[in-house]
Amino acid sequence: MKIASLVAATAIACDCWAPLAGASDDWVPVREISLEMKAGSPLDFSSFLPNGPIDAGHRLVAGAGGRLTYAAAPKEPVRMFCASLAWSPASGGFPDHDGADRYARQLALHGYNVARLHFTDASLMHDRRKDFDFDPGTLDRIHYLLAALKRNGIYWIIDGLSSSRGAYGGHDDRWEANGDLKLRLHLDDEAFQHWKTLQERFLAVVNPYTGTAPIRDEALALVILVNENGIEFDSVVHERFGKPHYDAALAAPFNRWLARRYRSTGALAQAWGDLSDGEQLEAGTVELPADRYRDGARMRDLQAFFIEMEQASVARMSKVLRDLGYQGLISSYNNWPTVQTELTRRDLDAVTMNTYHDWVGGYAPGSALLQASSIDDAANYMRMAAAARWLGKPFVVTEYDHLFWNRYRYEAGLVMPAYAALQGWDALCRHGHGPIALAYGEPYPHKRAMLPYAIALDPVARAGETLAALLYRRGDIAESGFAIPFAVRGEQDLSEDMQAREPERLTDLALIGRIGLLREDDLDGEIGVGQPRPHDAGGVMEHLRSSGRLPLGNRTDIAHGRYESDTGEILLDRSTGQLRISTPATEAAAFSSLREPIDLGTLRIEQADGNGLVALSVIDGDNTLNESRRLLLIFATDAQNTDMVFRDSEERIIEDFGRLPVLIRKGRVDLALSRTAAKWRVSPVGLDGTVYPPVHAGTGAVTIRLSNDTPYGPTTYFLIELDGS
Repeated sequence: MKIASLVAATAIACDCWAPLAGASDDWVPVREISLEMKAGSPLDFSSFLPNGPIDAGHRLVAGAGGRLTYAAAPKEPVRMFCASLAWSPASGGFPDHDGADRYARQLALHGYNVARLHFTDASLMHDRRKDFDFDPGTLDRIHYLLAALKRNGIYWIIDGLSSSRGAYGGHDDRWEANGDLKLRLHLDDEAFQHWKTLQERFLAVVNPYTGTAPIRDEALALVILVNENGIEFDSVVHERFGKPHYDAALAAPFNRWLARRYRSTGALAQAWGDLSDGEQLEAGTVELPADRYRDGARMRDLQAFFIEMEQASVARMSKVLRDLGYQGLISSYNNWPTVQTELTRRDLDAVTMNTYHDWVGGYAPGSALLQASSIDDAANYMRMAAAARWLGKPFVVTEYDHLFWNRYRYEAGLVMPAYAALQGWDALCRHGHGPIALAYGEPYPHKRAMLPYAIALDPVARAGETLAALLYRRGDIAESGFAIPFAVRGEQDLSEDMQAREPERLTDLALIGRIGLLREDDLDGEIGVGQPRPHDAGGVMEHLRSSGRLPLGNRTDIAHGRYESDTGEILLDRSTGQLRISTPATEAAAFSSLREPIDLGTLRIEQADGNGLVALSVIDGDNTLNESRRLLLIFATDAQNTDMVFRDSEERIIEDFGRLPVLIRKGRVDLALSRTAAKWRVSPVGLDGTVYPPVHAGTGAVTIRLSNDTPYGPTTYFLIELDGS
């Protein structure tokens, strides 16, 4: 029998089900305008995820085992849940003082305890014609926001440089990758002095609202010297048809480097075997590779050259910050997980990484994505990041996303936070203009519709961030009990392929336990992945099972695409397109198909009329799902803009992003809890945290047919309350 969408509080639920119809194509407009949550809402996590004071004792440091800790408690790791603040004039820019106070408070209510400020240089120099002529209003707003964040117990991660235009005046393309500053920072003193002056005039100037320069403030946890500044990556970004793959400015320093290594043209020719006529080391005329995808000894040496240059740049820039009084962590080269870049990063204070699933290059008509599931490729974007980590150092994901308008992006709310927790990563930041918005309908170009990299307006992404606060920061997912080190020897690990990275057949191990890079000399008998890399993970799996590190009954079967974490809490199954989570405080499943019920323990998902995410979490203290009286239920399907237009039936190529209001795809799901109660009720929770009257209620067993299209508008949240037993 069907359960009505609204049941009186005295009704008794039935545990029988009528089949659901096929996936709905109905889309329902979001009704909320204000998204500002009130304290005490079911979405207010500040009571159990409180942000404490930021002072000398609570300065973030690399503590025991290289984990992020407070200075006063170096043996107790802390997890930092990060809010990406990548504002520009197109997304509204930095808020005024009242807006900053409200925004920072909202971030704390949502569970964030660190924020990353990205492209501050571009904002400060917007419409400025002279070098370092910061807009005074923008500088004031940034200073005030930093103070507001600190008052709310939210630390800062700041890029020393984000824009390839730096603080040069007279540019109108500061958020685009047109400038050459990131390359020149490795090559010439003028560019380096420009970067140094930028730090002196922004980070080293006293903030009037804190009384301290940001660089000496305990709230500044991490500086990214330059965002995404690897030489190879920068050359790929600037690659244009008909132009050389590598900038001519690299030729002279490369020749000098080769001269130090080989001494003579004859020795170089013997090593490479392919010198062209006219290439003479003594004359400095050895050419850069013409094709980055043509493997060879020339390419192998170019990688070694890049490593040396990049490490020298880090040392030089780091000294500037230390001389200015900075005591926090320093990182750089936060993307591009190749063997070359992993060697560059080995001596950093902390390793940072950016990673994306189904990346989108822009907002212009014709922009395209694949409409692919991240479960289908066994969370490869997560595994690429995992393989870039150096064990024994803090590891921070500075950017990740499963991008809008991919219809499977509900997966991100499980994939990244669950595996980040399993891996024991130190900070996790889903990239966007901002993770939250105070309201729909702000009069800015990037706030008039959902867009890629704009998660604040997307109910599906917001549901994922809500779940991430619980799975990751609260620690509902346990850290793996072992690490699988990938041995690194050094330059001899470079191949003749510039694009070489850790093999996917081995990074599968990140779905089972912690992985990361470790110097071969430090292995000390550990079960790990040696050099040269084996053909598959079979040997490591055999060791894990025979040593007892992997429990008996672990369901991992790599050949059939099934991976269970050593904790038993995470199960990814590529064949069914499902990721399941079962922990004492949260149970959840993301599914592209539901051919049979999913039994997670307390929560059973009987059937659904389409793909989506269902999660059930405790929100009343340290109770378990079997004890809790207040549970947050998340049900996320898909969302699009009104009047969105695609060029193809598969919705891969965008023609027009459309406009607000946001539309949520209607969905229904049959659920049962292995709980009974004298009385229970299920109430919709609006996207702003408002609790509405119950849409289901009953006594005894908790069984419901849930629709996200409620009488109060569509939502992704519900509150389940249970009275008595």
